[in-house]
Amino acid sequence: MLRQTLLFLSEQKQVFRFVRTNFLAQKVASRFVAGETLDTAVVAVRDLNEKGITVSLDLLGESVTTADEARTATAGAISILDRIAAEKLQSNMSVKLSQLGLDLDAALCRENIRRILDRGKELGIFVRIDMESSAHTQRTLDLFERELVPAYDSGVGVVLQSYLMRSEADAERLIGQKALVRLCKGAYKEPASVAFPDKRDVDRSYVRIVERLLLSGQRHAVATHDEAIIDHVKRFAKEKGIGPERFEFQMLYGIRRDLQEALRRDGYAVRVYVPFGTHWYPYLMRRLAERPANIVFILGSLAKEGVRR
Repeated sequence: MLRQTLLFLSEQKQVFRFVRTNFLAQKVASRFVAGETLDTAVVAVRDLNEKGITVSLDLLGESVTTADEARTATAGAISILDRIAAEKLQSNMSVKLSQLGLDLDAALCRENIRRILDRGKELGIFVRIDMESSAHTQRTLDLFERELVPAYDSGVGVVLQSYLMRSEADAERLIGQKALVRLCKGAYKEPASVAFPDKRDVDRSYVRIVERLLLSGQRHAVATHDEAIIDHVKRFAKEKGIGPERFEFQMLYGIRRDLQEALRRDGYAVRVYVPFGTHWYPYLMRRLAERPANIVFILGSLAKEGVRR
């Protein structure tokens, strides 16, 4: 019930307008979001890079309502690529197609993502197409498979979500195209007709898909904080003779920092997804919905900070 409530709240723009100026909400967000500007995000990237952890930067924002907003988001994404190159950061970039106008005009979105990928190609920086709700899945994969992979090859990747029933079939098709996949569990509110409602089924789906990805020979991303799945991946890779250089673990900024650093010490590649920007509210709600225990953890941390003051 709590998870569904948080996902519902993530879609309420009027709530965002209220919480954005709330001190407590800003403190909670700071655990998961690297500030509202590129400058603050770069500080977080440098800190992670110093620990041997690479990054995927993401300017938060989705479902723009005008073409001008989509073009502004595109310019913002290009500025991220330029900053990564200028400061030699160990980072790539993630972007959502709805932020580039997917829900407004397919041609506009295509133009915008190609501008971003062209710049990424010039600079030698990989760009990941984030996956959104199931309403966007088919359109995202159609554009990715039909146009972006043929044009940009290993310079672009995509995300699959194991809670969607379709994802195993999608993974097989993407493996056939030698596309680069980031596998996560999924964090949007979805109907039972398209997504597994039971966590055990989501986990089983994740394991089946990740094993196929690991065996494909391409370098895919294993995005999870689930220690049981991480341990399974490590065992499976060892049994199949798949070296740590052939995949990377990916985690979210502010979540399981101890596990991120432990995996890095053990010789595994670790990349952290670092979001930033003013549109942090929907992202924050989805992170809390994924693991409601985060609420207790954060409130406890804030209480301790208050006592120390």
